[in-house]
Amino acid sequence: MKKIKFIVLGAGPSGLAVAHALINAGHTLHDIIIIEQASIAGGLCRSEMVDGSPIDIGGGHFLDVKRKEVLDFLFRFMPRDEWDLYDRVSKIRIRGMEIDHPLEANLWQFPSEVQADYLESIAQAGCVRREKLPETFAEWIKWKLGERIAQEYMLPYNRKIWSIDPAQLGTYWLYKLPNVSFRETLLSCLEGKPMGALPAHGTFLYPKKFGYGEVWRRMGEALGDSLVTNCPVEHIDLATRTVNGRWQAQTIISTIPWTSWGDYCKLPKDILTAITSLKNAPIDVDFHAETLNSPAHWIYEPDESITYHRLLLRSNFAPGARGYWTEANATRSLQTDGVRFHNEFAYPINTLDKPQVVQKILVWGENNGIIGLGRWGQWEHMNSDVAVAAAMQLANKLSNKVEG
Repeated sequence: MKKIKFIVLGAGPSGLAVAHALINAGHTLHDIIIIEQASIAGGLCRSEMVDGSPIDIGGGHFLDVKRKEVLDFLFRFMPRDEWDLYDRVSKIRIRGMEIDHPLEANLWQFPSEVQADYLESIAQAGCVRREKLPETFAEWIKWKLGERIAQEYMLPYNRKIWSIDPAQLGTYWLYKLPNVSFRETLLSCLEGKPMGALPAHGTFLYPKKFGYGEVWRRMGEALGDSLVTNCPVEHIDLATRTVNGRWQAQTIISTIPWTSWGDYCKLPKDILTAITSLKNAPIDVDFHAETLNSPAHWIYEPDESITYHRLLLRSNFAPGARGYWTEANATRSLQTDGVRFHNEFAYPINTLDKPQVVQKILVWGENNGIIGLGRWGQWEHMNSDVAVAAAMQLANKLSNKVEG
């Protein structure tokens, strides 16, 4: 039995970042153990070589440039000169065309009669008419963009990615999306150029010679024996915070899905009920050898007769690469003899009661010396740069607490 300060469950971006941030704050490698069920660090951001070039097994992952502190943190492991900088090119397949994303900023690319259809939709949207914000995601889509755009694009796309009725999703997570302005949309059509705010990854970095998983692999390697791979969680003693009978910690930092915890320990009935209510979307990532003739880095596909919801054209961001890969909710995937990466835990689903449920779990965890972190520890769909920033903040908080 080894007694240590911190056990980190899971070596994805959150787990790796919090381990290194704790070291930056003055802890040593002897204070930390991070255990990972896979043979290599990286979690959903791992990369594999397929047909001579990398594929990111969890779908498309890119490093946003907005957080300087995150860039400085990651460049210690993979210097800036090993990354290429890209201005995002993303498109939507709709009405037989490929239109730049976001749709409302690029209606000017349609023929005039289609522009009129979609302008009319936005003009009738609830947000433009200053109607009350709805409580469900399905109604929010109509409120934000109007009935026509909702039915032709946003509702089918979200049914595909989540494989759940959008009426069962809340609206609390939509603060990330920019507002839609009818005036800006109209001016965009009149002047023939995009207007309005661009969502995340407007400018992003991607490795020159590797997949996105390389930076996380290096971070894992830098932890030495403090990273234990091929080591799934098998048992957790809640009373003593002992994992697998091998390590006893002052604090457990969990970046693994809460829905797995019932297999490791006996949970209080109310916490088990809360955990059981959490939902996630499994995603299959499939490789296709054909190289598509499009400048896009990725393309959204809302047509529900097509299984996948997104294509990633790796030849446009991985130098020398051929082919592309698709992402599909695993419940929609067809059988394939090709290369497929299955991710049972890909996206947390924002069900209506999720904020209250997650808060209940996190409070219980903290009262028992267990802290939830990252996409699965906080059950929030966060990009890797956000996950790293959250890990850095947690490490500072824990270190200040110890000093105090």
